[in-house]
Amino acid sequence: QVRLVESGGGLVRAGDSLRLSCESDGRTFSRYTMGWFRRVPGKEREGVACMSTTDGNTFYDDSVKGRFTISSDNAKNTIYLQMNGLQPEATALYYCARAHFLYRHGLGLDPVGYDYRGRGTQVTVSS
Repeated sequence: QVRLVESGGGLVRAGDSLRLSCESDGRTFSRYTMGWFRRVPGKEREGVACMSTTDGNTFYDDSVKGRFTISSDNAKNTIYLQMNGLQPEATALYYCARAHFLYRHGLGLDPVGYDYRGRGTQVTVSS
């Protein structure tokens, strides 16, 4: 079983920043694209950013480009999501996920391409 554990969420004000963390085991981390997603009740899951832990390439949803940054610490088997300039519409449950084996080297934000995911961490942005 793949273990993914997110942390770093919280209640912040509009304009504030947060850094989310997703710790995984080594089997998950070293050869797979990892992604951050968010979910709002009543809405479809939304891909936010993803990163190849092999070559460091990244891909972002247009809605977060320039404000969110995905990064990794391979030694700690952890990926991060730095979120700056948060706005109320960013309020969601954020979770990390590992790409499916078939897409392990790709860069895409379709949730269908990811199989294992963590339980998530709640981010709430007040206006």
